[in-house]
Amino acid sequence: MRLPSMSQPFLLAPIAECPPVPPGAQVRLAVLGARGVGKSAMIVRFLTKRFIGDYEPNTGSLYSRMVHLDGDHVAVQIQDTPGCIQEDCGQVPDSLSRCVKWAEGFLLVYSITDYSSYQSVQPLYQHIRKVHPDARTPIIIVGNKADLLHARQVQTKEGLQLANEVGSLFLEISTSDDSQGVCDVFQYLCKEVSKLQHASSTDRRRSSIIPRPKSPNMQDLKRRFKQALSSKVK
Repeated sequence: MRLPSMSQPFLLAPIAECPPVPPGAQVRLAVLGARGVGKSAMIVRFLTKRFIGDYEPNTGSLYSRMVHLDGDHVAVQIQDTPGCIQEDCGQVPDSLSRCVKWAEGFLLVYSITDYSSYQSVQPLYQHIRKVHPDARTPIIIVGNKADLLHARQVQTKEGLQLANEVGSLFLEISTSDDSQGVCDVFQYLCKEVSKLQHASSTDRRRSSIIPRPKSPNMQDLKRRFKQALSSKVK
């Protein structure tokens, strides 16, 4: 059943924040894309299961909450970003650059009803890879507003083609119609970031282990000592 969008101003109840956690004990995600593609609606849909149709242009809100993931509770922080890279000059806003450095996993969102938003995805992807050259850093390309088929400007095959070119996952969702689809995207991204954190932690532990020098064998030392004495006698 499709939920009606709300054209009247709507006061969203505060999203409960997670308690303070030690550094490195949380999953940091960023949702990037052009204005009006539904980034804020996706985040709120994931955290509250509610769909809010209208938002004021955001200035970069940070959402923080405990999320149930595979039987565990994980502290998740999600950065909602305003705008994207200015294609005419290739300039990256400072706020966007800081967000990319901070985050560990990324959703790149465009609207299937706005071709220009689709074109903004690749520059964002390229910037992320400059900051995070590790190919394991999880990035998912999302075509939002899949329920608005009558206004479609971006075909599904175009989204797949872009994802194949950059080596990313891709799917189309409808934030207004499919709460489960939105949850699946975020939960998958959280799992991938958690795997990367675990792998990185394991690598650090391995690199910190200094192999102990082998203890000298006493019999071998005696043998060498006798050989040295005998050679002097000769």
